[in-house]
Amino acid sequence: MPRPSSPLPARPALISVDGINAFTPSPARPVRVRARSMPADTHFKPHRHGWAQLAYCASGILQVTASVPDEVTYIVPPSRAVWIAPGALHAINVLEAAEFRTLYIHARATPAGWQGCRVIVVSPLLREMVLALDAHDGPRPSAAREAMLSSLLIDEITHADTQPLGVPLPHAEHGDKRLRALCEAVLRAPAERATLAEWAADMGASERTMARLFRDELGTSYQQWRQQAILAHALPLLARGTPVSQVAAASGYASDSAFSAMFKAAMGQSPSYFQNKNGL
Repeated sequence: MPRPSSPLPARPALISVDGINAFTPSPARPVRVRARSMPADTHFKPHRHGWAQLAYCASGILQVTASVPDEVTYIVPPSRAVWIAPGALHAINVLEAAEFRTLYIHARATPAGWQGCRVIVVSPLLREMVLALDAHDGPRPSAAREAMLSSLLIDEITHADTQPLGVPLPHAEHGDKRLRALCEAVLRAPAERATLAEWAADMGASERTMARLFRDELGTSYQQWRQQAILAHALPLLARGTPVSQVAAASGYASDSAFSAMFKAAMGQSPSYFQNKNGL
């Protein structure tokens, strides 16, 4: 049974990363905060830095795609942030108008063992420290205060809870094109309750072939991968206060209870907890 086709969304305009030199971190100033208001569909073309970056938005929704070396995409609501290791190739797309706060962190201040990318929980303390270091709307803090805030902010990041919310994708150039097309189709239509066999038929492949490609290229099964894609889709909806029943339907679940059971098993808490207790 062929899947209903959906037109591809218009590709957002690529913009370059300009003005970055004014925010380059240094051993003397290891944390720099850059604040920008970004409309939806703003897209930063793939780039890399010699320092680490924490992509965070005080409001709005971001999509961060990074290659470290495998490509992973993250959906980032305001209560979460993506740590991007020094030198990692990454691109950022603004899904919902955002107050974007980019933290540039000197490579020497990178927490031990943080070579890759990860999603961290933004605690109320971390959120307030970002605000205190942000001189966008007020005077720059004194050098002594900035040094203390920077040290505490790095410590808070180091001890932040992490969540496995990345959705791996096949390599854009070297990965299997059919698998890439299937993954992108699921990400565009997470409510589509198609089986792997039905998706595979649309891609001109057998179910067995696609199952093997998921294992070989992404190290997971289709069912496990789709669950990660659904979680990445559901969190921003919860962030906007969407009722759980609507989030369940938009995620392809026939009942609230089935969706809530999956969500709690994966995240350790119910969907309502993330709405009410985590600042989503």
